[in-house]
Amino acid sequence: MTKPIIGITLDLEENNKYSNFPWYALRKNYSDSVIKGGGLPVFIPNEISLIKKYINLIDGLLITGGNFDIHPKIYGEKLITDKINIKKDRTYFELKITESAIKNNMSILGICGGQQLLNVVFGGNLFQHIPFEFDTKIEHEQENPRNEASHKVNIIRNTKLRDIVGSETMFVNSAHHQSVKKIGTGLKVNATAEDSVIEGIEAENLRFCLGIQWHPEFLIDKNDIVIFNEFIKAAKTKE
Repeated sequence: MTKPIIGITLDLEENNKYSNFPWYALRKNYSDSVIKGGGLPVFIPNEISLIKKYINLIDGLLITGGNFDIHPKIYGEKLITDKINIKKDRTYFELKITESAIKNNMSILGICGGQQLLNVVFGGNLFQHIPFEFDTKIEHEQENPRNEASHKVNIIRNTKLRDIVGSETMFVNSAHHQSVKKIGTGLKVNATAEDSVIEGIEAENLRFCLGIQWHPEFLIDKNDIVIFNEFIKAAKTKE
């Protein structure tokens, strides 16, 4: 049986740790989790001119995280902190390919920064730096290793995510300093941390369009792989 092709966005780096020239990077566990979930992973370079061809090729889109932020001007706000790291070319590419995937009702999973990008695409905004704007004792940029759990999230009833995982809670890792503030039009919150930081969002009128603030590709909670399974299952029914 043909495996669904899952397009995975890439991080673009320009430091000289690997090469003196710009290079793409991505943790292996993103593609490992797609494979384990039944998909065929394909890495997508940040080339705007190829978006239509990418969309015709893939069955699902995985928007990955990374050590960078969306510039606040994209969601209509002024920069209020120096804690933001901008990758203009990557962000612009991801905005455009996500818009195209939504238009084509494609199976979409946004992870960490990918969730934040989804929210912005739907017209929402973000907390630019959680410690500056949000009173919380939870360390959303955890000090312990990323492959360990950091805190609990509550999965909201009557959501697609709750239907997928069948559980009221999950234990997750946490590697973000920004988070969803006002959710975009057509989205609903499906998970929150105990301090009420939004940990998950989903589009109400699309087949599968899910944003997850944690990193399920580390497969820490037993339900992390279930999320990948359902994402890839939805990609099999590409219209």
